[in-house]
Amino acid sequence: MYNSFRQACERLLRIPPEPALPPGDETSTRIFRAAPNFYKYLLAIWALVTFTTLLPISLIMIAPVAGYIQLSKKGFQWAPLLLLIPVMVLGVFALLRLFSLAVLRLDYEKRWYVVTDRSLRIREGVANVREMTVTFANIQNISISQGPIQRLLAIADVQVDTAGGGGAADAKHAAQNLHTARFRGIDNANEVRELIQQRLRQLKDSGLGDQEELAAHSRMSSASALLSPLRQVYAEASALRRAVCGASGQSGSDGR
Repeated sequence: MYNSFRQACERLLRIPPEPALPPGDETSTRIFRAAPNFYKYLLAIWALVTFTTLLPISLIMIAPVAGYIQLSKKGFQWAPLLLLIPVMVLGVFALLRLFSLAVLRLDYEKRWYVVTDRSLRIREGVANVREMTVTFANIQNISISQGPIQRLLAIADVQVDTAGGGGAADAKHAAQNLHTARFRGIDNANEVRELIQQRLRQLKDSGLGDQEELAAHSRMSSASALLSPLRQVYAEASALRRAVCGASGQSGSDGR
């Protein structure tokens, strides 16, 4: 049944099967997926939300059940109709939660983390597919975050901050932050971080990653190249001034 639901969602929402490779050497491509324990983590959150939502609904349903009991004692024949209210409400609630569970499973399966020698690409989401590409030249910080439940399940998130991101406000709104990419729910966080750091070092050693340094060096070289002709012009102007002043002084002596 779930397979039919997944295929229907893929056709209806036009979910691409897998992301295109980000810029870089195809032979260096590494693909990472969310760990199976990440699905358990999502299930735990789903169960918590379901319970906290069901509890107040159940308390509200006490009223029609109590009314049914009271009216039945008084002999009202239509009293059983009151039981339709909790049955319908709980039925709709169950269908909605089962639908959300199927979407949760699909969201878990549609997570892609792709790394090449020059960039990385992250895709997630079902109804709203979000895809983010980060070039290594723009990466400023790589960190690992892990909550209590994640530690219990041996999973973690790898957060990659790029130029313009990484502040406290960015950490609070990472989901909406265009300067933060996250490998969510992976069980090899250290491996992913070391891989990105290694390829960052390789990119810098090749001289392709230090774009700001190269630009600064280019500006300094241009300034140095311009400074030499200016010095020559200054030297010639000074010599001409001394010559003119010397000639004027000599003419004044001859006149006396």
